[in-house]
Amino acid sequence: QVQLVESGGGLVQAGGSLRLSCAASGRTFISYAVGWFRQASGKEREFVTAVDWSGGIDDYADSVKGRFTISRDNEKKMVYLQMNSLKPEETAIYYCAADLKYSAHPSREKDEYDYWGQGTQVTVSS
Repeated sequence: QVQLVESGGGLVQAGGSLRLSCAASGRTFISYAVGWFRQASGKEREFVTAVDWSGGIDDYADSVKGRFTISRDNEKKMVYLQMNSLKPEETAIYYCAADLKYSAHPSREKDEYDYWGQGTQVTVSS
């Protein structure tokens, strides 16, 4: 079992920054990859970024590449998402998720993830 709790969401102006946090508990943290997804109202949940168990391999959606950075601190059991130059269209609920299956590369597919947090709202005003 894995429990994930996101925090750090809020209201920010376009062009601003936010740092989201995902706190994990339960199963040994270094045994799984963690991804961030987002879901805007009326839309499908979409991949944002993911990192493997070591923090050494990451992946980003093209739309956020160069602006968002994922990182993890295995000692603290935390994963972070630094979001810069935010756009109004990125208003969504942001979720972190854990993929307990071993893979050489973190997955972009939401169906591959086994556990999800409750999400944190990010609102970007224009």
